[in-house]
Amino acid sequence: MCKPMASGQLSRAEALACSGCRHACHVMLYCDTNTLLFGSIPIRHIVLMQMRFDGLLGFPGGFVNLSEESLEAGLGRELLEELGVAFQILEEDHVDSCFAPASSPASSTSPRLITHFYTKKMEEGQIRAVETAAVTTATDHGQEVLGMVRVPLHSTKGGGGLASFLSHSFVGNARFQLLHTLLRLHLVAPEELREALARSLKIQARASEELRAALARVEGKTNLPHHSPAHTG
Repeated sequence: MCKPMASGQLSRAEALACSGCRHACHVMLYCDTNTLLFGSIPIRHIVLMQMRFDGLLGFPGGFVNLSEESLEAGLGRELLEELGVAFQILEEDHVDSCFAPASSPASSTSPRLITHFYTKKMEEGQIRAVETAAVTTATDHGQEVLGMVRVPLHSTKGGGGLASFLSHSFVGNARFQLLHTLLRLHLVAPEELREALARSLKIQARASEELRAALARVEGKTNLPHHSPAHTG
């Protein structure tokens, strides 16, 4: 048995020593950029995520079979399937390992899942090539992966940008991985991230109200009595 820290964090060696666990590896691909949004808002960095088949946001990657491959080799295989590009992911690209949060009561009876997170800095041209290949050559495009997404790290005057992005639904601990990495790599200042999260909570509250109103309208239509068409003749 492995003994994680109270936060659930594990070293790479501790994670590999855990018996009876499943392993999944994901990576954050990013680069610097001088591009300006609307000619005035600095984008600063490009960070890639993806829209998954289940409608949740996550990072490229997937399950790894340690009986057949290393963590990094398995991640490279998954990236080729999802992005259409062969990557050499190195052990030094590893950021952290941790137990994934339980997603359902049924998950308590299945083997524990350990997620391994990596980061890889690239050139802007390489990032653009990944985005192109993900649409044109990746075997998983349109199936397991519905499209690549750039994380908007900027904030607009109306409060959009990063705050709106963070209000969306993420798979597992992907949101925490994103936030932790943005801070660790100094891609977003702590105060900017705090403000974005505070705005995101307000956005989610408004979205909940809109969803309740939409549900009420749909239920109102589905509960209408059905009338048989009038017969003439």
